[in-house]
Amino acid sequence: MKYFLGIDIGTSSTKAVLFDEMGKSLLSSSEEYDIISPQSGYSEENPLDWLNATINSIKKITKDYPIVEGIGLSGQMHGLVLLDKNDRILRNSIIWCDNRTSKEKEEIENKIGKRRIKEITGNDAMAPFTLAKLLWVKNNEPEIYKQINKVMLPKDYVKYMLTGSFSTEFSDASGMQMLDIYHKCYSHEILDAFDIKEEIFPKLTESSDVCGYIKPELLEALGFKNKPFVVGGAGDQAAAALGNGIIQPHDISVVLGSSGVVFNPILKEDIKLDLPVQVFMHAIKNTYHIMGVTNGCGLSYKWFKEKLCDYEIEAAKKLNEPAYVLINKLAANAKAGSSGLIYLPYLNGERTPHNDPYAQGSLVGIRQYTSKADIARSILEGVSYSIRDCYSLLKKGSYNVYISGGGAKGELWRQIIADNLKCDIYRIKQQEGGALGVAILAMIAAGLYKDANEAKKKIIEIKDITKAKEENYNIYDKGYNAYKALYLSLKDYFKNY
Repeated sequence: MKYFLGIDIGTSSTKAVLFDEMGKSLLSSSEEYDIISPQSGYSEENPLDWLNATINSIKKITKDYPIVEGIGLSGQMHGLVLLDKNDRILRNSIIWCDNRTSKEKEEIENKIGKRRIKEITGNDAMAPFTLAKLLWVKNNEPEIYKQINKVMLPKDYVKYMLTGSFSTEFSDASGMQMLDIYHKCYSHEILDAFDIKEEIFPKLTESSDVCGYIKPELLEALGFKNKPFVVGGAGDQAAAALGNGIIQPHDISVVLGSSGVVFNPILKEDIKLDLPVQVFMHAIKNTYHIMGVTNGCGLSYKWFKEKLCDYEIEAAKKLNEPAYVLINKLAANAKAGSSGLIYLPYLNGERTPHNDPYAQGSLVGIRQYTSKADIARSILEGVSYSIRDCYSLLKKGSYNVYISGGGAKGELWRQIIADNLKCDIYRIKQQEGGALGVAILAMIAAGLYKDANEAKKKIIEIKDITKAKEENYNIYDKGYNAYKALYLSLKDYFKNY
């Protein structure tokens, strides 16, 4: 039996999971870290935190399983990691949910053109993407910018430190807004427009390509008794989609993580310039995907927990269970529609469908009788309306909808989303998401499976189905219409305050 490690470098923690050849999870380890917010709208992390969390998580697993065939890395997308010529970190990473780059977004639109940037990258100019972050450093920290020798994405920094391979792969690189996604190369047109040298960017590979091996000097320290290979891996959303079996155009993934994502694989010939969703490359060779993203998904629920749920946090400690279990029970005490309370989950601006970095979180409709339970449920419903926003932009058709991510553990949240999308929602037995996805890539590289389709047939199993409740359709149609109208009413206010 051969064993494979999937490592998911997320926004709040890094998780390493060991799998056997059939995708069975044998052991896992994780380590948390904090987002650094030096001022309002800024979100940063120290890349050393990811590296140390990865090393510590690996060491806990190799105590029991010191021989691992291959490793795959998944990571939060769009983050900017900058190294100098001596491979020293020049500054904290500006991560995906940072909201400081609205001027750089406009700079990209003015210099490249709104239509042209989408023709090249598949997407409108986006403030959260890596290009805007790099331009922010150029505009605001010129002394740091002059020292840049390498630009990397979060998972690729960790991969580089473990293997020495300065590489990335197409699924993650297509979220940098510097890749020509049709020709699978860095865009000289974009780089030249901003006088950026291509050599500071990593080599491009396929997700299942073997990019390197754990450095000899690290093997003993990490607890390995062999020399595992490391594959290209994938951006977190492509990795999670693969780990949930989202491979074909009739599949849709809804991921309830720190951000919320609606993910649908498509073929190259189906990419249209007028698509109102984001377009990236999949972790599967020669496959693309469209994706709608809401920035404040799990982040909204975390905000509610940390700001308003001291009682539930303390009670959960006494019961030795997660605080979210009690908060979910609280939310279940409110009726569908939250007594008219509407939550807009725009804590860090919004991506789909508004592409508005100025958007702000809002609770509208508070009355004297509004309860804490109403507020809790409105958070879940508001994020679900944002998921519905993304879903409504997909091509009309019949889809198999799969749900995953930390938020999918909550039965109530799954039900609210099923009722909003008016379809049954599938949850698979394997809940490791991105970690399983990149472990599958390593299994393909090892020759255990010829492709992702074969791996899906052998590995992925359905755990449960959440049936949509028709009696809630009208309630959520009314709430969703109010939700959309509220953004339009508040849009100018958001920009000016």
